[in-house]
Amino acid sequence: MKKLFIAVSIALLSACSAPQQQQVNFTPQAVMSNSDIVTNSKFTLVSKDVRSAQYVALVDSGHNNIEPVHARQNVRIALENALASQFDSQGFTITVNSENTITLEIQESLVTVTQSALENEMKGKVLIQLTAETPKGKLVKSYTGTANRTSAFSASTQEIEQVLNDVINLVLKDIANDAELQNYMKERFHD
Repeated sequence: MKKLFIAVSIALLSACSAPQQQQVNFTPQAVMSNSDIVTNSKFTLVSKDVRSAQYVALVDSGHNNIEPVHARQNVRIALENALASQFDSQGFTITVNSENTITLEIQESLVTVTQSALENEMKGKVLIQLTAETPKGKLVKSYTGTANRTSAFSASTQEIEQVLNDVINLVLKDIANDAELQNYMKERFHD
């Protein structure tokens, strides 16, 4: 029993001293509207993350050394909250039991980093699909944001974080300014 305790203690201590995977802050910023575009317009917001992997960046340092980077925050929840704030600022009311729904589907959110000791290249891509649905039909829209950035030396966690957040904020801005989506919701989202 004593040997088992020692073995477990050693395993736990070595796990604690193992290098921690780097993480980035995922902080999408809602685009706030200064005036309501609707009144008494309600819908239910649903979100799903259908990405094939949960990391938000892949860092390739060469020599088959590829390291995933995860977000500290839950990507789906952070995006859903930002989108909810954005729609709320436009005058929409989010409720749990509306026959009108907006489904947020996160299809891709990734920064690919290729680096050496002397330089790095980052390519960010975010792909989101929104489905606005009523009992009488639906509108499906895809929003894509991309960014490329090259700089000297290895990419820092802060640089990866900035590219990721810049790209997601571009997509949120596209959604906020999408007149077709706004008109569809304005005309049909009445309980």
